[in-house]
Amino acid sequence: MRMSADLRDLFLYEVFLYYNPLFLVALMIWLWGVNLWVFAQSSVNYVKVFDLAQTHLSHREIWRVLLYAILLIVLLSPFDMFYLSSRFYFLRTMLRIILPLQAITFPDFFLADIFTSMSKVFSDLERSVCRMVNRQVATIAWFEADSICGSHSIAIPLVLVLPYLCRFFQCLRQYKDTKEKSCLLNALKYSTAFPVIFLSALKYHVFPDQWVYYWVLGSNLILRCTWTYKLSAHLRHNYLTVFAITALEMLRRFQWVFFRVENEWNKMTAKQNFEMSSDMPSESDRLLESNSHTV
Repeated sequence: MRMSADLRDLFLYEVFLYYNPLFLVALMIWLWGVNLWVFAQSSVNYVKVFDLAQTHLSHREIWRVLLYAILLIVLLSPFDMFYLSSRFYFLRTMLRIILPLQAITFPDFFLADIFTSMSKVFSDLERSVCRMVNRQVATIAWFEADSICGSHSIAIPLVLVLPYLCRFFQCLRQYKDTKEKSCLLNALKYSTAFPVIFLSALKYHVFPDQWVYYWVLGSNLILRCTWTYKLSAHLRHNYLTVFAITALEMLRRFQWVFFRVENEWNKMTAKQNFEMSSDMPSESDRLLESNSHTV
């Protein structure tokens, strides 16, 4: 019995859907291995850049970062296991918190209030995921405020403000439904967190200083624009094109790794050179020392 063309296309799409994420993850890890090989060939001491000990994470141990992905997959799994009804109840409540388009129920504001107390937890979670995605696990960049996953990242205030923003809109929605002025007072209370969070945020700067960086700027801009193709819902049925753009995004990140590590290496060597020059005696000191010997 021959398979119809539509059924064959559906089957191929299903196979592609299940296996292409695994391929892309493997591709990203392979590209990271290429990064490390190039650093070794170029005498870039990436172990020192990342401040890695002799027992630093190996390419095998790095798979432990998949714990976050596994937890997310379990939470979103549509299969009837791991308490499907409870997980979906939690997800539905989360959706109502993010989009308060209906009357606010007790579980909605109850969970949202808990989330406001966990804003720092969400921020730390974002930092952890950022370091995993940008391969900054067990590196000195953890202590540097200006690193891409450092304490000056713009993502931190955005994540911190989300629970308060959701609760703020919930209060406005409650006022719309009940006309109780206490809801406006609650909204004002939660809005006081906004200036505190954003006024304390700082900006991350990058200063390119070689012609090759212009290529990075151009290719980065083009690839970022093509990445929006994947985010367009009405275009997602072109899964081969989306796959290609996803792979290009990984290549863009692969390209980014070189310049991020190079920048860190240049900063470290510049600091070492400054310390060495400050330890060397000046010309006047050498003259005074020679005069004292002649006397």
